[in-house]
Amino acid sequence: MQLDLRRLFEIGDQPVVFEYGLDLTDLEQWGEKPFGEPVALKGKIVNRAGVVTMTYTADVAYSTKCARCLEPIQETMHMEFTHTVVRQLNQESDDDYVVVEDALLNMDELATDDISLELPIRVLCTEDCKGLCPVCGVNLNKTTCDCEEPEWTPGYRNPFKDLL
Repeated sequence: MQLDLRRLFEIGDQPVVFEYGLDLTDLEQWGEKPFGEPVALKGKIVNRAGVVTMTYTADVAYSTKCARCLEPIQETMHMEFTHTVVRQLNQESDDDYVVVEDALLNMDELATDDISLELPIRVLCTEDCKGLCPVCGVNLNKTTCDCEEPEWTPGYRNPFKDLL
């Protein structure tokens, strides 16, 4: 969605309000496509004394797998974002500002970047997830196994044995 901010920069009388669903079904995260439904975006851009500020929220529902046991997980997150929007910068690059030289803001691109950066790197089904047995691969949350602790492979040099 393109937001036209010309009137806001020039006159600054009316805030720009937006609300829509952002389709992220093609976005790849964690080696899979976790977004099955659109992300609900809702926000407002205002000009107060020449400073243009954007605040918006994103309600995200995604699916992934537990990092330890590989069980499917459905999660929801409520995210809040604030950005200062400018038409140009005095210096070459500054990540603190969103630059819109032509006064057109690509909201889809900005929201996709913001959401991607806020998603957790690793998700667990529970804090005390036991994971998979390293020998037989059984899910230790559902059952136990009689496997013994794996030993060092013969011929493998333990690089930490001489440190003590």
